[in-house]
Amino acid sequence: MADEHLSPLDLAFWNLDSPGHPMHLGAVAVFDRDPERPVDADGLAALLTARAEAVPRMRQRVKDVWYGVGGAAWAADEHFDARHHVHAVRRTDAWAAVAELMARPMDRHRPPWEVYVIEGAPDAPFRILVKLHHALADGLRAVEFGAALLDQGARMPATSAPASAPAAPRKGAEAAVPAQVRAPGLHLPALPLPDPRQVVASLPDRVREAGRALGIGSAVLRASLDPGGPAALGAAWTPGGAERRFATASLDVDDLHRVRKTSGGTVNDVVMAVVAGALRRWMEVRGDDPAGPGPRALIPVARRRRRGVRGGRGNRISGYLLRLPVGEPDPLARLREVRAGMDRNKDAGPDTGPGAVALLADSVPPLAHRFAAPLLAASARLLFDVLVTNVPMLDVPLTLDGCRMTELYPIAPLARGQSLAVACSTYRRRVHIGLLADAESLPDADTLAAALHSALAELLDACG
Repeated sequence: MADEHLSPLDLAFWNLDSPGHPMHLGAVAVFDRDPERPVDADGLAALLTARAEAVPRMRQRVKDVWYGVGGAAWAADEHFDARHHVHAVRRTDAWAAVAELMARPMDRHRPPWEVYVIEGAPDAPFRILVKLHHALADGLRAVEFGAALLDQGARMPATSAPASAPAAPRKGAEAAVPAQVRAPGLHLPALPLPDPRQVVASLPDRVREAGRALGIGSAVLRASLDPGGPAALGAAWTPGGAERRFATASLDVDDLHRVRKTSGGTVNDVVMAVVAGALRRWMEVRGDDPAGPGPRALIPVARRRRRGVRGGRGNRISGYLLRLPVGEPDPLARLREVRAGMDRNKDAGPDTGPGAVALLADSVPPLAHRFAAPLLAASARLLFDVLVTNVPMLDVPLTLDGCRMTELYPIAPLARGQSLAVACSTYRRRVHIGLLADAESLPDADTLAAALHSALAELLDACG
């Protein structure tokens, strides 16, 4: 089976990874205990181990490749053992355990994922933490992997060609490679000569892509020179060993729709306004002045996957940049500013502006990713102050070993120099929000989580 090259963006995520700032995302699922039996963390770990072994991509690791110098590909891990990836943890403070586990880097020589069964206090719900490297999955693919571990996914019949499995090699592909350059154990792709007519026909597209890359690069440069947000959101420069805080909030979808119906816009606009209002309240509690330029939020946007792109099954995302109006005291005025900013972003489209910086990965050769990674990691703090992402979720009842899942909190990675990542997901009429924070800049992440409820209540009161 031929190895599948990482897409340019996935290669960037892989190279941006560092011990102090691992580029993995995650999710914490909360389950009710079965009243008829105690929680068996080791038994659940064994069950999850068996189910993970059946997912083809979870058996693959990232390896360097000779073709496309500096590139990498997914390859079968000959020493794969799912027991190295699934663990049982017993901690009274489950959320503190989540923060510690999310701060730990993963073994880059193994398939980049981990699962933890977290058994908390007696009679408390148990939790499952799933960690996936961002090169392995975007939000939607992460949901697919997580679903495969649950009862519903385990009951689905296996297909002959799973979506996460690499494509089969073309017949005769290896034979097309000259014998003198073959080496034992290497999968060498065929290198057909391009059709000159196709090269000429593709020139306009290449020119447009180069122009787009130049435009995005200029916008990124201008944004990096723009004064940043409040000092309260500026994380300390921590090249490694950064400590994390994790906090959660759960909002009623019906409340968000009520605000949307009264004020217009989208539910996502309302969520962004709630985040802005919560940051304002949190800053006031800390004694910080929320006036002045608001923090810049990077909002990832999923893009259509194009056929013919190397590593086409990988991440295909862009993003918007939005100034959060934390300085505005009127909650409805904050929502109007958010709506106006998001409307401008949508009119411009996800392929332009500084938020589309992820698209530049397509224009960089593989080897350049490795050399540029430290520079890009250091520049994230100049471009945005907080990441706010919405992760899609299956809105159907889910169970694990018969236990009902009641909550699901997504977790976004925290880039170097960033102090806060906010991830949202809707499940069973609730919007669950996971806050991953730099412990030095935001030791009081719980206060910010509580402020999300207050900010929504303030909007509801203003709507009458």
